[in-house]
Parts: sequence; structure tokens; C-alpha cells
Amino acid sequence: MNLDFVRLTKPTVEIALAFNQWENDPALIPLIRPNPNAEALQRKDLVSVNALEERIIHGHTFLIYLEEQLVGVMDYQVDPAHLHKRVEGTAWIGIIIGEEIGRGNGIGARALQYLERQIARQGLKRMELGVFEFNTRALNLYQKLGYTEIARIEAFTYWQGKMWQDIRMEKYL
Repeated sequence: MNLDFVRLTKPTVEIALAFNQWENDPALIPLIRPNPNAEALQRKDLVSVNALEERIIHGHTFLIYLEEQLVGVMDYQVDPAHLHKRVEGTAWIGIIIGEEIGRGNGIGARALQYLERQIARQGLKRMELGVFEFNTRALNLYQKLGYTEIARIEAFTYWQGKMWQDIRMEKYL
């Protein structure tokens, strides 16, 4: 399996189109963004080239390619306001495997390990993330990679007729 991770430095229309597809996929929306109610699950977000340029300014974004096909994205921000545990020098991480072909075959684990190496190279020692409690697949992956639970935020996101917790996890490098 030929897997490549490429830092996003110059957004293109094609990359923005892929992001739009993933961030507006009804199967992914409940997994990748908090939704305060049922109506929010229907909201469509537009990801433009300009929006991707903003992501580059405020964080570190890496594209995930499988056999030269863009299948996902991962990123981190340093010390963002939404950290649960405010420890200076913390990387808040996120990952989306947007294409079905990229799921269930270890790409997520390899991508996160790559991201951890990039974070360590920047001299950061701590990472934090949030995962919705119903996303057991991601929760199991994070636990397998050494992330530990530090908090639960009640009634954080809506899905399947009820509110769910956001589980905050951390890992020290």
C-alpha cells in the first residue's frame, strides 16, 4: 500500500472540492463537527481555497494520499482556545479519512503516528483531541495509540435523536 502524507502549502480548487465533499457528507457530518440539534446535521459548509489558506496560517495541515488518491486530511493547531486542559505547547489534533477506500485498513493509525512525529519535531510534548462518545471506532484507535481520557463534556453534540458527550483525550510524547 503506497501511502503518502503531504503538507498542504498551496491549496487548489481540487483540494477544496474534496474537503467540501467530506465536510458535507451526511455519513461524516456527525463524526467531524459538533451539532447542537437535528437541523445542524443538515447544514452545508463551503470550503474555499481562501478558507484552506486560513487553515495554513492558523495550523499545520497534511493531506493523506493512498496510491496517489487524496483520501483524507489531518491537522494540528498549537494552544487553541478550545483545549480542555490548558498546557502551554499543546497540539490540538484532528483527522478525517474522507474516502471510504481509506477506512478500516490502518491508514488512520499510520496517519496519526506521522502527525505525532511532526508535532514532536516542532518541540511539542502534549497532544489533545476530542472524540464523540458514539464514535467507538475512532475512540478505540486513539486508545490503542496511547491516548488517555481526561474529561467528558456533557450534551456536546446531537445525533440519532439525542445529545452525546465529547470525550477529551491526551497523549504526551
